[in-house]
Amino acid sequence: MGPHDFAAVLLDMDGTLVDSDAAVERSWRRWAAEHGVPMSTLEPRLHGNTALTTAIAVLPGRTADEHRHAAQRQLELEYADVSDIRATVGAAELLDTVRRLGLPWAVVTSADRRLAGIRLGAAGITPPVLVTVEDTAEGKPSPQPYLAAADRLGVDPARCLAVEDSAPGIRSARAAGARVATLRGLDGDHPVKDLRELATWLASGR
Repeated sequence: MGPHDFAAVLLDMDGTLVDSDAAVERSWRRWAAEHGVPMSTLEPRLHGNTALTTAIAVLPGRTADEHRHAAQRQLELEYADVSDIRATVGAAELLDTVRRLGLPWAVVTSADRRLAGIRLGAAGITPPVLVTVEDTAEGKPSPQPYLAAADRLGVDPARCLAVEDSAPGIRSARAAGARVATLRGLDGDHPVKDLRELATWLASGR
């Protein structure tokens, strides 16, 4: 499938459209210290997972309420930390290209709506459609978030290009039937160095 075969672009937020890596790491480091969890245990889970999924994985033996409280504490830390959040390299170029090509687009994130609003606002990005962890019964790596985004845009998921930077996100997009452009050296249908490179590819039509 070439660039001109896509009917919509579905973008992950953290690490893909929004550079929030430093804020994510700071909040999780503080949370880990509070909960006695080694960062080495957390690091493989920092990208693409919900706070609740991570809390359940790294705090075994806790009750469901304890997991919910732990996840909410982590989110509160993230809500308050926006000091260096910005759009990623090439984000502006990619969104300009998508608009010029007349492609509908959406943001599909594992964050909740409040955090997504804070980070997208800090990056100066206003998506026409936003799917958060609160919008589907299951988050990534379930296909539900990407299926919901495609449905809201009125597009066949198989004709969507998803853009992801995490393994759970890639699995989610693929399970929904979308093609996947990947960052961070991850394997995908179209690996790219950054969003500027992706914008050039989409504009080329090749």
